[in-house]
Amino acid sequence: MKLAALFSGGKDSTLAIYKTMLDHEISCLITIRSLNPDSYMFHTPAIDLTKLQAKSVNIPLITVETKGIKEVELNDLKTAIKKAISDYNIEGIITGAVESVYQATRIQKICNELDLWCFNPIWQKDQIELLKELVQNNFKVIFTGIAAYPLDETWLGKEINNEIIEKLIEYQKKYKINPAGEGGETESLVTYAPFFKKKILIKNYEIDYENHAGRMNITEAVLK
Repeated sequence: MKLAALFSGGKDSTLAIYKTMLDHEISCLITIRSLNPDSYMFHTPAIDLTKLQAKSVNIPLITVETKGIKEVELNDLKTAIKKAISDYNIEGIITGAVESVYQATRIQKICNELDLWCFNPIWQKDQIELLKELVQNNFKVIFTGIAAYPLDETWLGKEINNEIIEKLIEYQKKYKINPAGEGGETESLVTYAPFFKKKILIKNYEIDYENHAGRMNITEAVLK
């Protein structure tokens, strides 16, 4: 089946693609570039790096910009999906939804309207198991956004590994945070995955941080 993947460049959408491409053809990637950093639907940190990631995996990328207005931004998503149907004759959409009912139901509604299959390969996956699967499969994932105590500036740019997972388990028990960031606690960027032909090398960045909330703003990156 020919599918399009909703792609933010983060761990969830990338893992969803990895799990799907074993059985289906990924015809294109779809990135929604939101001008609203607090978008209800779309990941925003390092979103422009999806261009490099798409080049690394050699899959066409459709990018559509949205103002990020709640609910209205769904029209821009629908426009992007219609373009994927027109240009690549897709039959379904892949999402990296894990726990967000808000996101999952809205994407499913669009798919129903366009007569597309909506596939959510990591839906309801245990968050710790999700992180472990990334490490076990040699994904390289860094944190590009944080928004929860006790996460601080030092977490920005850190790579997810077994030590980090143990720390997140500790914080889950002690502070009730979602270890995979399903409550918005973290945002991520995949710099390498098993199906990447080249790695993303970050050459320059700036940190914007205040009171346990911050972003790693990447100003220069290349394929290596």
